[in-house]
Amino acid sequence: MTDANAPADRPALPDHLSIDPRSPHHVAAVFEHDIGIRFNGNERFDVEEYCVSEGWIKVPAGKTVDRKGRPLLIKLKGAVEAFYR
Repeated sequence: MTDANAPADRPALPDHLSIDPRSPHHVAAVFEHDIGIRFNGNERFDVEEYCVSEGWIKVPAGKTVDRKGRPLLIKLKGAVEAFYR
């Protein structure tokens, strides 16, 4: 399903989105609906942040956490597609 096929009650998916509420790229209205991320043709369920135009996602690096308890993220580059489920 693409943005063109999304019902009118769903906001358009942004180019850059983060699940962290402290981030300037966090859009709470999008998270009221179930969204999915496809990276290089495979659906990923561990994406913390993505950018479609630049072609990257950020995912946790295993169980490693920083000193504040947040997961350390690594950036993977490739084809990114965001969609509503």
